[in-house]
Amino acid sequence: MSRPLLAFALVVLTLGGPRAGAAAPRLADLVDRVRPAVVGVGLANPLGAPRYQLGATGFAIGDGHTVVTNSHVVAGVATQGEKATLVVFVGRGPRPSVRPAIVLHDDPTHDLAVLRIPGDPVPALTLADGSPVREGTEIMFTGFPIGAVLGLYPVTHRGIVSSIVPIAIPQPSAANLTAAQIKRLQQPFDMYQLDATAYPGNSGSPLVDQDSGQVIGVLNSVLAKQGRESVLKDPSAITYAIPVRFLHQLLDRR
Repeated sequence: MSRPLLAFALVVLTLGGPRAGAAAPRLADLVDRVRPAVVGVGLANPLGAPRYQLGATGFAIGDGHTVVTNSHVVAGVATQGEKATLVVFVGRGPRPSVRPAIVLHDDPTHDLAVLRIPGDPVPALTLADGSPVREGTEIMFTGFPIGAVLGLYPVTHRGIVSSIVPIAIPQPSAANLTAAQIKRLQQPFDMYQLDATAYPGNSGSPLVDQDSGQVIGVLNSVLAKQGRESVLKDPSAITYAIPVRFLHQLLDRR
């Protein structure tokens, strides 16, 4: 190799060449930052067996006493009888602390809810400003995909925003529409479709931009499957998230 070519190769290797494992510490650091802010959301029932049930995920924002989750989680607690109360599970391991929660804001249209909890503040995540997200953005989300059978152990998945899609798909005739689909078509909005697989317990998980470390959305499957995947004979494992701009709108309510 001539000296000019050798010099060029050294510059590429030193300045522009990829370093093995360079991305892994950054993602690991981000997981360490996100994980403490992620909480479980469920119910407490003194007459139930078990007494506590974790149904979904949430995450802390702001002063650490404010928790974001899905509206359908809150509505589900209300169907469990007058003895059932909404609670948030904080911590990690087999014995998380259980805190009562009150609903500050509820938005069934976008399936978002904002809760308030007492006690020591939970480490909080930062919300993105709501600007449009590009398809191909690298994301991660942390939550409780299979609940808390063995305790509170958050799980992280990673992927990309694979598409930005409408909440509902128009049908060829009105006869094919359900009441839920008609409502979605009357109040249409776009949501993020992800290439990472989530499960029912992931509802309410924060969708985090890997570059900025900010929350760009809230995971949700209920609305999307009612509006989009009902056209499929066999529902897929596609994951969806509500854009964070709708959370900003909810937080701005007085």
